[in-house]
Amino acid sequence: MTTTLSPSAVVPRTTAQATAVASTSPTGPSGRVPTRVRTNPFSRLRVAPMTVFWLLIVAILVVPILLFLLVAFSPALLDQGTEWFTLSAFREALSGQFLVALLNSLLVGVVTAVGSAVIGFGMAWIVRRTNSRTRRLWTGAVFALLLAPSYLIALGWQRLLEPGGVLEIIGFHPTLARTFFYGPAGIVLVLTVKGIPFAYLVIANAMRSLGGEFEQAVRVHGGNRMASLRVMIALLSPAVWSALAIVFAEAISDFGVASTLSSAAHFPVATFMLYNAIQAFPVQFPLAAAVSWVLLGLIVLALLAQSWALRGRSFRVLGGRSRPTMRIHLTRWGQLATGAITLVLLVVTLGVPAFGALSASVLTGLGSAMSVHSWSLDNYARVLTSPDLRDPLLYSAQMAAITATVATLMAAVCARMLASSKKGASARLLDFVLLAAVALPGIVFAAGYIFAYNLPLMNTLGIHIYGTSALLTLAYVATALPSTSRSLVGNMSQLHESMSEACRVHGSGSVRTWFAVVMPVIARPLLAAWLLTYTATLLELPVSQLLYPPGSAPVSVGINKALSAYDFGGGTAMEVLAILSALGVVGVAYLLFAILAPQGWKRLGRTS
Repeated sequence: MTTTLSPSAVVPRTTAQATAVASTSPTGPSGRVPTRVRTNPFSRLRVAPMTVFWLLIVAILVVPILLFLLVAFSPALLDQGTEWFTLSAFREALSGQFLVALLNSLLVGVVTAVGSAVIGFGMAWIVRRTNSRTRRLWTGAVFALLLAPSYLIALGWQRLLEPGGVLEIIGFHPTLARTFFYGPAGIVLVLTVKGIPFAYLVIANAMRSLGGEFEQAVRVHGGNRMASLRVMIALLSPAVWSALAIVFAEAISDFGVASTLSSAAHFPVATFMLYNAIQAFPVQFPLAAAVSWVLLGLIVLALLAQSWALRGRSFRVLGGRSRPTMRIHLTRWGQLATGAITLVLLVVTLGVPAFGALSASVLTGLGSAMSVHSWSLDNYARVLTSPDLRDPLLYSAQMAAITATVATLMAAVCARMLASSKKGASARLLDFVLLAAVALPGIVFAAGYIFAYNLPLMNTLGIHIYGTSALLTLAYVATALPSTSRSLVGNMSQLHESMSEACRVHGSGSVRTWFAVVMPVIARPLLAAWLLTYTATLLELPVSQLLYPPGSAPVSVGINKALSAYDFGGGTAMEVLAILSALGVVGVAYLLFAILAPQGWKRLGRTS
């Protein structure tokens, strides 16, 4: 049976449907084939945001370092010599004065690592295991030590002990202390001060998770407190070895002490010799790259030693039956002893350098041939009015703000990729690049940028950023990105993908999803990461020293220039104002966050 549809039974098309059919039909209404509109073949090309992200990662982390390290083996490949493959740079780096400097760095690194680990362990025990009344003082001082660059600590001691320094002006003659400080012992002292907070944080966090049942078991079986301490050290071996490796890497790669105290003490170290190779005429890039390879090799050996020491041993101490640790209630003499230890450590690590800087900044004529000195604020007035002293502060503040913003935004993307439960090849590659960058000293980063972005190839490609603030910013971001990314991974890991997916299902775009789901969780950590990057960049030394553009000196370079001209009062006043400005930015930032941030952002992430 055939069914015939009448015209009235046909559902009429809407105007939009008719237009769509007409537009997709091979012929127009008149039956003629419409003329094809010619379009620009490049109009459909779009640069994805992740493509820009990866290009930036390659430009700031991969290319400069790889090219710089490659020149140690093949100078001819990068127009730095005639040999296509040679080990001559390594032979020079492992002989003569360079070998002495490397051995000095190795010795200083080992002694510093052991000293910092011992002191860090002792302070972790006082803070985590006892009811000492001074333990809260140390907790706050740790973060001040983390933010204080090593060269500022060294300069604070120098202003006190140097001939014609603060102590001699007020009537003391610290000859013995000066002899002790201007030598290997002084270098170890300053680097140990910088290494203590790293060792303390690693060991204290592990000690917090260690239950009290192991110490109780030792006491039940007749052991004394020393036996309990030996058991605790054994159980905390992974943290102790991690502290040793971290402090060793920080010590041998430090440039602040090398540029201030090492040269004055005539005790060469590897980072200062690397700096001299780059500053020499002609520049010795292959030799500097070979020294960098040796420094990286020493750091790798430290990590291998850590792995070997822990191989075949189990340290799983947390379980369902773990008991909370009970604090030891100290006697009166115990309170006095732990309080004295804490106060002495605070004086040595923070008090003496701070007193040296503050006292030198209010003395007129310090460093000159004047025999009469007076106490006044003239040095601060000169810093605020003289362009040579004021402009470095303003320039560094501007560069630090730009660097902190760019590095924090990139770190948020990196942390999101690393925390994803579905890691792809790109996330694993990013993880490897960031881990490798953590092991690179800042002086190596700076040398890599000098070499890579001054090559003729860069001029051929039209990249003319050598000697500009743009290159300095890229180097700042490169040095800050690895640590900033790691600091955000833990918070990003708390976000389940289902939260973002639910937000997208209900019609939210990617930007709205980010602010609705991600930002409330990471707002406080993001602010902390920005502030840490800002304060670290403001007083950064090795990258600033090697890459600052002519006529625009950062504050660390300005301080060194003032001190080199024997303007000790002006240089130390710059130090104090830089630190005060950093503290002011931190205070203002948290105040604005408390006033302007939504309640959800302030509620999530609050610890008390």
